[in-house]
Amino acid sequence: MSDKVVLAYSGGLDTSVAIRWLKEKYKLDVIAVTIDVGNEKDFSDIRQKALRVGAVKAVVIDAKKTFVNHFIFPALLADAIYEGQYPLATALSRPLMAKLLVDTALEEQASFVAHGCTGKGNDQVRFEVSINALAPNIKIIAPAREWGMSRQETIRYAKRHNIPIPVTVASPYSIDENLWGKSIECGVLEDPWAEPPEDTYTWTKSTTKTPNEPNYIEIGFAEGIPVSLNGQEVDSVGLLHRLNELAGEHGVGQIDHIENRLVGIKSREIYEAPAATVLLQAHQALETMTLAKDQLRFKQKVAVEYADLIYNGLWFTRFHQDLAAYVRNTQRFVTGTVRVKLFKGNSSVVGRKSPYSLYNLGLATYDKGDKFDQSASVGFIHIWGLSARNQAEAQLLSQNESPPNLSVTKRTKKKKGRLLNESNSRTLSAGGQ
Repeated sequence: MSDKVVLAYSGGLDTSVAIRWLKEKYKLDVIAVTIDVGNEKDFSDIRQKALRVGAVKAVVIDAKKTFVNHFIFPALLADAIYEGQYPLATALSRPLMAKLLVDTALEEQASFVAHGCTGKGNDQVRFEVSINALAPNIKIIAPAREWGMSRQETIRYAKRHNIPIPVTVASPYSIDENLWGKSIECGVLEDPWAEPPEDTYTWTKSTTKTPNEPNYIEIGFAEGIPVSLNGQEVDSVGLLHRLNELAGEHGVGQIDHIENRLVGIKSREIYEAPAATVLLQAHQALETMTLAKDQLRFKQKVAVEYADLIYNGLWFTRFHQDLAAYVRNTQRFVTGTVRVKLFKGNSSVVGRKSPYSLYNLGLATYDKGDKFDQSASVGFIHIWGLSARNQAEAQLLSQNESPPNLSVTKRTKKKKGRLLNESNSRTLSAGGQ
């Protein structure tokens, strides 16, 4: 009796070839598992294709709701954006897929799990670290990393074994997509100087084709989670679908990024993330209204750590659990509504309100109704500046030094742009002796 391997099956060239290759190389029965995280695919056709190619069983799992509620929204609460640009769409889907592959392997009593990643990207790390964290005893096989075939050799292998070649193989791009975003790479995009051709983007319109009037939308949040759109409650999956449509219509969500991969390579990545762009922006705007200054400053540091651990495949770690607990606690009062303007490729927050707002008009206004006691500022400045004044008295005035001269003086050197003499420059840059 053959042992079994659970294969993460996309229906593409590599994973289709992997079904036959795993049977040839390892004498394993292949159980193909396809996971729907919001991909625009014919999953019935993909399942049938896996069986035709040679899988003993093919399973399609609808994981959209789980993906949004347990992976996307926690990342949204953390404001997780890798290197300030990438909303982590593909990276977020991998730990979920790894969990479902492990679950299937345990149910089917399979000793192996396989994925279609190459040895050059980040996904191999995300899959394997997650699988090892969830089931250390399951063995992992990476066919595309092992077989050593080029793209053309893989195509020839498929033809030789009558494996259907997807139409997308003819596409110049490598594409991965889910509800949180779409990643596009390869082809002309590998030249960082080349502007992405218009056909690169399919979710977002070119600004030359977007409406000439802006669209204003209102997003309601409850404890950091988006729950309504334009005053109407909407389920989590439906909300992302609708925001992708609305923001994409106005060209919002195009990202062109030189990215630092985990394996040490710089990669030019193109992303489309209309819903993610708008929701992250709106969520951050509501936080500025409901979190205190120190909370915001520290949470920004946590956001960088959170984004890095997602990108680096460390979702199933105690470190993530610790950060997630902190993030969740910060969201107790992040409730309210944010108004966003969509227009010509841009989304901008133009209004926000919350029952827990820390914005106090009586303190902020300069008009009638000002409640701020300006006379208290004298004492505040005296105490706040005490350290600076004390240091000046002890170290500056005691040495009979003059304060820095900020006036423009005659140039003492011919170097272009030098406006201060050498002595004053030294004083200003070093803060004196």
